Amino acid sequence: MTSSHDRRAFAAEAETLLAVRSQTAHELRSAGMSKRSIARAAADGMILAVRRGRYVASDAPVDVIRAARVGGRLTCVSALRLLGIFTLASEDLHVHVPPHAARLRIPQEGAFRHWSPPIGQRPSGAGISHPWDLLAHAIVCQPPAAAVATLDSALHRGLVAPSELDLVFAAVPRKYRVIRNLLDGRAESGPESLMRLILRRLGVRVELQVRIDGVGRVDLLVDGWLVVECDSDAHHSGPLAHRVDRGRDLALAALGYTTLRPMAADIMWNPDRVVAAVRGLLRARRR
Repeated sequence: MTSSHDRRAFAAEAETLLAVRSQTAHELRSAGMSKRSIARAAADGMILAVRRGRYVASDAPVDVIRAARVGGRLTCVSALRLLGIFTLASEDLHVHVPPHAARLRIPQEGAFRHWSPPIGQRPSGAGISHPWDLLAHAIVCQPPAAAVATLDSALHRGLVAPSELDLVFAAVPRKYRVIRNLLDGRAESGPESLMRLILRRLGVRVELQVRIDGVGRVDLLVDGWLVVECDSDAHHSGPLAHRVDRGRDLALAALGYTTLRPMAADIMWNPDRVVAAVRGLLRARRR
């Protein structure tokens, strides 16, 4: 389970990223820089000219700089991924631009532009859109199951509070609002959220983050007997992790539980394979 320390660390990192902004030459001069010092900073690579008369620190995240060069703010899955929120893989640059923006500079590799009016207020020159906008854009840009996993992740990590979801869902077309009933911020990973949805579609009873005496917490418990642990290369690699997982499996077996450990890649990209495995176990149980 995410600890209070993890939440504080995430909040601090998110605050730092959300504070990144571009500034006009006038703003830099108002802060005490002369025209000569601005030119020197640009020549030395300390600041970058992203558009005419607008600059950003050279150590800003690359995608924030790219979005500023387009003429907008980083948003949707591009920004959420940077913030450490789960999204399905996407190579596109997602940029939030004003509804009536003109003279946009589209990078050679392209960019997906979100023209919607902002939901949340951000300072002038902010490099990343408001978290409410990030999530609203991600809802319409991803398949429904992935959108649920993204929102679960945002809730779990504290990027948004449950009470703020009213604003997010009010900004998306009505057809997307049905997914709100599927959210659960207890999920600790995107694959866990996706696995939960797979199991729900199979019509089984699913419990999240269940504590089992002698074992500890398990990701998902199906019909009271099937434990599903959503493994990933990042958190279940190496001999020590392997031994811990196998030890938990033995302890669960001794208590009468069956354990299934689908890899995150299969949950995300080969869900039919995972469904077949669950159905096979369910059939065997009924015999």
